[in-house]
Amino acid sequence: MKTMIKTIGAVALGLAASVAQAADDVTLQLKWVTQAQFAGYYVAADKGFYEEEGLNVTIKPGGPDIAPAQVIAGGGADVVLDWMPSALASREKGLPLVNIAQPFKSSGMMLTCRKDAGVSSPEDFKGKTLGVWFFGNEYPFLSWMNKLGYSTDGGDDGVTVLKQGFNVDPILQGQAACVSTMTYNEYWQIIDAGLTPDDLVVFKYEDQGVATLEDGMYVLEENLSDPAFVDKMVRFVRASMKGWKWAEENPEEAAMIVLDNDATGAQTEEHQIRMMGEVAKLTAGSNGALDPADYERTVESLMSGGSDPVITKTPEGAWTHAITDKALN
Repeated sequence: MKTMIKTIGAVALGLAASVAQAADDVTLQLKWVTQAQFAGYYVAADKGFYEEEGLNVTIKPGGPDIAPAQVIAGGGADVVLDWMPSALASREKGLPLVNIAQPFKSSGMMLTCRKDAGVSSPEDFKGKTLGVWFFGNEYPFLSWMNKLGYSTDGGDDGVTVLKQGFNVDPILQGQAACVSTMTYNEYWQIIDAGLTPDDLVVFKYEDQGVATLEDGMYVLEENLSDPAFVDKMVRFVRASMKGWKWAEENPEEAAMIVLDNDATGAQTEEHQIRMMGEVAKLTAGSNGALDPADYERTVESLMSGGSDPVITKTPEGAWTHAITDKALN
């Protein structure tokens, strides 16, 4: 009987220890499909950086019809990656998203146009059809058009907006004079499809004074009052930024890790290596902490110009250094 009691006691102690050591679950919703745009997170998972922090991280790919704000509002994620215009617009509409970290320092967004469509400057947008991403991605574009004073309802003095999907077919097939592209992705899809840089004119949002912050980490404000959740996010941000800096230093291997996680098999080695090289330019100079000056620039851009700004008032409580101060020091 004594032996049995000792055995049961040992089992109980073993179960208690395993429970104590169980990793904390974190679900991350990506902004887009699995690609090098998110290499830092896949690297952190592959290299065991999350495991070292006692985390079990589930990474959920996005897509053209997935809005991260809607996912987190529905309880489908603990943390989402989103562009700040979308996050701030969501916040003004009542969804209290808070930026807890900002791995991307620079914007990669562009409008890429065909020269043979008669576009050489923003003045030539009038009367043209422009491809635009939606599900929160449209806000930087709408802010830019507001600043230019162009209606997005068509007509000779405005622009016609074409809802752009997963590809760049509208510019290849002549359905649009310009399409939305990122420096690291869709621009190269156009080049790979046969057009040359000389066939195109590119308008970088950074150069147009309307650049806004992209791919920040956002959580629901109410969760930041929970010490256990804050502790998880501190560990998550620390491991994620470790993954990002590793990816910057090892771009080709990081691209291979991304490919290993692409369940669709749609990505190619050449494209992902090239993408990782371009993405590294956007994360360079960031330790993960949001630069308040970059935030103010984004807010100013979203509130400026036109009668229908993306946000109508200066946000309060839309970002915090509470997580990065603990994670990065």
